[in-house]
Amino acid sequence: MLAINWLDPLDRDSFPEVSSALRDPDGLLAAGGDLSPERLLAAYRRGIFPWYSEGQPILWWSPDPRAVMFPENLRVSRSLRKTVRQRRFRVTFDTAFAQVVAACAGPRDSESGTWITAEMQAAYQRLHTRGKAHSVECWQGENLVGGLYGVALGRVFFGESMFSAVSDASKVAFVYLVRHLEAWGVPVIDCQVHTGHLASLGAQSIPRARFVALVHEFCGLTSLAARWEVDAEIEQRLEQTGGAT
Repeated sequence: MLAINWLDPLDRDSFPEVSSALRDPDGLLAAGGDLSPERLLAAYRRGIFPWYSEGQPILWWSPDPRAVMFPENLRVSRSLRKTVRQRRFRVTFDTAFAQVVAACAGPRDSESGTWITAEMQAAYQRLHTRGKAHSVECWQGENLVGGLYGVALGRVFFGESMFSAVSDASKVAFVYLVRHLEAWGVPVIDCQVHTGHLASLGAQSIPRARFVALVHEFCGLTSLAARWEVDAEIEQRLEQTGGAT
């Protein structure tokens, strides 16, 4: 039986090499530690993220292969382009971060629980307060009907979760995210693990070693703004093109 690496509770910058992750599809790397901003940011800079359920210790993962989106590969279907052009949703950034995270933590038809525990929600709220975690919101009137959130370091965005209460809401949020990050000089978006939903939008799987190299290259570049806003010129192009290139 393979032994799990337990993190030093006092050293928040210490993680094992990702190559030591268990050889399974999810890449379990370590357990323990905490969800302090310092440890979370140290993890992301190494291509590692936390993912665990209520009652478990904090578990840290680095999958191989890794799902990513290169913005130039965004795939927008004809029906989704129509939805974007028609402005069926009002899209904002960093307006309702806590609401988005709470909605992502809500029950899903295919899952009995959630990995976005109250502890996790509080941890990402702390990152948001520091300008490191961001959200995209889709609204219909005053109702939040879709969105996503993640962590931005340097010129890498690490996607965490998305939700949709109305058809296509999370996809529209993703299109807005990708086109803004592309314009802001972000060349890679971490999608963590493969899903059919993300693959339909153009996400692909790459070897972990390549992903870690990209993270090392781009995380050290100048960071994006601490608070994001929808750019009027980018939004106008989205209305004209529906998000297609």
